[in-house]
Amino acid sequence: MALWEWLLEAVGVLLALVVVYGVALMVRRRVIARHGGTFELSHRVRGGHPGRGWLLGLGRYSGSTLEWFRVFSLDPRPKRIWERAQLTFVSSRTPAGLEQMSLYPDHVVVECRSGARSVELAMSESSLIGFQAWLESRNPGTDWSIK
Repeated sequence: MALWEWLLEAVGVLLALVVVYGVALMVRRRVIARHGGTFELSHRVRGGHPGRGWLLGLGRYSGSTLEWFRVFSLDPRPKRIWERAQLTFVSSRTPAGLEQMSLYPDHVVVECRSGARSVELAMSESSLIGFQAWLESRNPGTDWSIK
């Protein structure tokens, strides 16, 4: 075969892999959302530099846990899990500087505490209302003095 035929075949294979990857991402998202309670949720994994370290993802409420899945991963398991009993809402703010380009449009940055660690999430205003309601809806008999 000539060189141009090899190149054409390589481009065809690469294009097919991109299409298969895209379809796999769509199927994964449908499987994650199958049980409901999912929303667009970004997580800041590195907080050293202003506006950097954000990863786009999906959040899913699963009983007393909030599960976070990366958008462009094929892994069916959540990358992070936060327990409702250990998560406390601190504040919310609008994205500043580079954060506006790193996050979904119209999302707000939410600062939470998980034990002694700070957790930064970004979600839409309507998802924030649902998130706050989920945090406050603990099981009957919960000791509210524990944070």
